[in-house]
Amino acid sequence: MNNPQTGMRSIRASEISTYLFCQRAWWYQQQGIETENLRELAGGRDLHHQHGRTVLASGLLRALAYLALLAALVLLAIQFTLQLI
Repeated sequence: MNNPQTGMRSIRASEISTYLFCQRAWWYQQQGIETENLRELAGGRDLHHQHGRTVLASGLLRALAYLALLAALVLLAIQFTLQLI
């Protein structure tokens, strides 16, 4: 992917990330050498997706818990107010 104006190749953020993580992996990628651990990479990707879903679900449950607590406090305030009247 060359830039027609400058004649230079564009560098993607994922390339920088690969280079920072492992310079040798970046070099292999630039040489067109395919990775040999595709199964392990797929397993890691699946694990990250599963973890992401778990984190999202726990965040939603926490938000529901705060809403339930707020509703309980409002109902408690209403009850005390009605007892005073």
